[in-house]
Amino acid sequence: MNGAETLVETLADQGVEVCFANPGTSEMHFLAALENPRIRSVLCLFEGVATGAADGWYRMMNRPASTLLHLGPGLTNGLANIHNARRASSGMVNIIGEHSDSHLKFNPPLMSDIAGLARPLCHWVRRADGSHSIASDTAAAVAKANEQPANISALILPGDVSWGEAGDLIRQPKRIVAPPSPDAVRVDAIAKVLLSGEPTLIILGNKATRGKPLELAGRIAAKTGCRIATQFFSARIERGAGRVPLERIPYSVAPALKFLEPFKHIITLETDEPVAFFSYPDQPSQLKPVGCLVHELVAKDENSTAGLEMLADTLGALGTAPMLQQASDTPAPCGKLDPISIAHALSHAIPEGAIVVDESLTTGRESMGLTSGARPHDMIQNMGGSIGYSTPVATGASFAYPDRRTFCIVGDGSAMYTIQSLWTQAREQLPVTTVIFANNTYNILKAEYANMGAGSAPGPRALSMIDIDNPTIDWLAMAKSMGVPAVSVDTAESFTQALLNSIQASGPLLIEVRLY
Repeated sequence: MNGAETLVETLADQGVEVCFANPGTSEMHFLAALENPRIRSVLCLFEGVATGAADGWYRMMNRPASTLLHLGPGLTNGLANIHNARRASSGMVNIIGEHSDSHLKFNPPLMSDIAGLARPLCHWVRRADGSHSIASDTAAAVAKANEQPANISALILPGDVSWGEAGDLIRQPKRIVAPPSPDAVRVDAIAKVLLSGEPTLIILGNKATRGKPLELAGRIAAKTGCRIATQFFSARIERGAGRVPLERIPYSVAPALKFLEPFKHIITLETDEPVAFFSYPDQPSQLKPVGCLVHELVAKDENSTAGLEMLADTLGALGTAPMLQQASDTPAPCGKLDPISIAHALSHAIPEGAIVVDESLTTGRESMGLTSGARPHDMIQNMGGSIGYSTPVATGASFAYPDRRTFCIVGDGSAMYTIQSLWTQAREQLPVTTVIFANNTYNILKAEYANMGAGSAPGPRALSMIDIDNPTIDWLAMAKSMGVPAVSVDTAESFTQALLNSIQASGPLLIEVRLY
């Protein structure tokens, strides 16, 4: 076997099932090795789509995908969504092609410091030294990606390592280490806080927002009267009717301060204390009230299920019925499209088991909270703040669960960053409904202009850097050019019907929601 064949076979041995790829000349032997039926290969037309799709895959599967990126420029094209994946604690194994050693000494045009480019955002970076070590290098990369919290790995693959003879494959053992439980003394101290009667908020993050940890948090809240919430953005939440409801700390500083003001204690699981998303003149970065104490129940590298079981047992809450979200029974909305009617349309239409990927900054602050009583579904949000995450993440999430409809909710400005995702969705016939809120502007920036103290409203030149209506983007033509059927709607009734129709579609569909 050559080095590339050894690498792909080892990826498969280690549990990696898919490679989201944008290959180049240096990766041709790796491309040939992807004929291996144990790895599914998915072509992405931009590296930011490949890394975002790997993020979406991990968020649904809890195990890493791999990417194939072409040299330093390919890596840098993918870094924005590597950043988002890192902030979401998603595991990922990036295979980055490199020139052969013998070629590098001539300073070819695509030569760059790949390791130096990768280190700021990748937890683990290694340059494969030879074909005979590629199996152990690959196993180490996957093991790092599988840690708790998960990590971003970057394995640099020189051409001569890829095509060089690696000998007989030496199978590598899987290296998955279970996360530890929290310290019992810490759990007992937090139980005393909850029994004190002082106002307490539990903030859940990462894997604590779904499954058994979410149920246990609901039991503890019902037993003690504390409240449970998430940060404004979460990697993935299981929500909807019949599930434990989670409040959401507001995005804007003033509402967040008001929300947190009553609490004397904040208890965190796999997350940090709440802070403002940006720094604003004359506004605090820390959002907790003065005198509020923060207690870490479960660190980011610990087991939330174990920690909450220990806490519930100490509190006598294991037999307490958890609080559950009531169904909203939202009727189909009528009339004008606005954040409320948009939310009602989503609540009415999204089916049970849907995956909702939210990047609707303009409307989402108001809309998403009103969908909490919809049919049970998964909600994925942008933890890193780099826009252009939603269409690739929806692609990867749908690839993980092609039997479930994925809804990608995104503004027109954000969608333009990684619109190539539509092509991959069409090629793979993924059941993704992309909802684009077309207001022809970066509306979020108009609000931030005032929040930052730059003035009450942008002037003509500043406004020209925010509005995107000259020329107006033709979303129906854009979708058609990439093989995705599309419709345009401008009323609540037509939007609701388009959502319902998309559920019956066998592949992707785009809905332009005209807000102008």
